[in-house]
Amino acid sequence: MLKIKDLTVIADNKIILNKLNLDIDTGKICAIMGPNGVGKSTICKVLLKDPNYTIKNGTITYNDKVINDYSTEERAKLGMFLLSQMPIAIEGVQNSEMLRMALASKTGKAVDILSFHKEIKEICQKLDIPTEFIHRDINAGMSGGERKKNELMHLWMLKPEFIILDEIDSGLDVDAFKIVMNSLKEYYKKYNPTILIITHNTKVFKYLKPDVINILDTGKIVKSGTLELANIIDEEGFEAFKVSECATHE
Repeated sequence: MLKIKDLTVIADNKIILNKLNLDIDTGKICAIMGPNGVGKSTICKVLLKDPNYTIKNGTITYNDKVINDYSTEERAKLGMFLLSQMPIAIEGVQNSEMLRMALASKTGKAVDILSFHKEIKEICQKLDIPTEFIHRDINAGMSGGERKKNELMHLWMLKPEFIILDEIDSGLDVDAFKIVMNSLKEYYKKYNPTILIITHNTKVFKYLKPDVINILDTGKIVKSGTLELANIIDEEGFEAFKVSECATHE
């Protein structure tokens, strides 16, 4: 599904990722962990083509296609989806408008309005959000928890094959966290997507159990293993893997 080979990334004339290597098989859940400031969120930004991050060396291969030069839109059409720490608000663009356009672009067919509204209303119920969100501007005037749920509405409608979760627990209270994580768990069971979890908190693994956990330090993976690594992190912290305190910025 995804193969990152010798990836070196720079931003503001600084090396953020340094010869990073990562392989994620189709349908697997992969986690990347580490303290703040080691480059975790940079991986998300590079995968979705943030223009502020430049690939100096290396390749990103997605389903046997090298996508280094693909635009964000092209990557989204391939089935890539990011649920970020704080989804941005887009004034003047309604959720329904964006989703209809995205679905039409993905399928190459006109969207059946009746089926569209039936499905999206069911999703709103599942996520415990008002159906008025359907016609609200994307994430505008929403709290952090509402934005995460709003993005999950997008996920359920667009049905991506590869999901990137960047610090998914950020900004969520206990109840919102349970709703978000149970929704992602249900989506995984139904559609079996490939999932990349970026986090420094092991509590997400109660809902989505990774097949492999990678520890990141100064822009490269320094340790890989099973879920047992999460237990070591909970007990000893990242110092157990000699993760440096002075690392590059995310």
